[in-house]
Amino acid sequence: MSDPDARRHLRDAFGTFMTGVTVVTTIGHSGETLRKPLGFTANSFSSVSLEPPLLLVSIARSSSNYATFSTAKGFAINILAEDQREISNTFARPVADRFSTIDWQPGPHGSPVIDRVSAWFDCSVHQIVEAGDHALLIGRVEAFASNAAPGLGYYRGSYFTANSAAVAPGPEVVVTAVIEREGGVLLTDDGTGGLTLPTTKVGREGATAALERLLAALNLQASPGFIYAVFEDTAQGHQHIAFRCPCTGGSPAKGAFVELAPANLTDVTDPAMSVMLNRLAEESRQGNYGIYFGNQTSGRVAKVTGEDQ
Repeated sequence: MSDPDARRHLRDAFGTFMTGVTVVTTIGHSGETLRKPLGFTANSFSSVSLEPPLLLVSIARSSSNYATFSTAKGFAINILAEDQREISNTFARPVADRFSTIDWQPGPHGSPVIDRVSAWFDCSVHQIVEAGDHALLIGRVEAFASNAAPGLGYYRGSYFTANSAAVAPGPEVVVTAVIEREGGVLLTDDGTGGLTLPTTKVGREGATAALERLLAALNLQASPGFIYAVFEDTAQGHQHIAFRCPCTGGSPAKGAFVELAPANLTDVTDPAMSVMLNRLAEESRQGNYGIYFGNQTSGRVAKVTGEDQ
């Protein structure tokens, strides 16, 4: 997806639809010859990278669809329109043939695209990461489309739309950049005499665009990389998404690169960041990386082996 206009439209779509109710679909096999569409409802998805364009959804490993999705060549993410809550309910219930009552067609990459959705992303499988009782499906966007139809939202057990009564806001999202260069990581002054990682709040532009804005402000030749940690800070009411960002040059507008070693990280004042950086130091030494999920005090790490993550 090298067309600049296509990348811009994709970034806009990421930011606009990232919290909508989604139906994730793929094509499976029944017996040896019959191709059968399958799908499930998810209440959110995340953008991982703009270049290449990557999206992430999760599926329970106990799901009857898990075996198919984990071996499929691709999947589609359908962002439901505000008048499609019945489709959401259908794909959330144990129904023999969830596609029998809806209109759909194969997307350009082959996965089912539901008619009249607010947006859809037809993806090839980029990577599958097992994370406890779930698996993360990371897809590379091969084709997408969106329209002006308002999306369907879901919050605290209820659907809502753009025309609904206001609901209590969800947690604020904060993006953290773990910028790495030649064995070091960029740390900045936290304002109290300690050190911290560069962070920024995510606005309507979405997490990927917020991260790019943060990197541009630092005046570095750095690019958005892969998600390294996702955690809830229950004390502050924030959700944090930390990205590893490789850097190839430039002088930082603020802060300095510090060798990634435990002895150099003692001034990092935020406990969650301190734990994350010490984990990165150890994983960099071993060459065996993982993605952290949980909150600021406890969680789990799904391992991803190799530098190509």
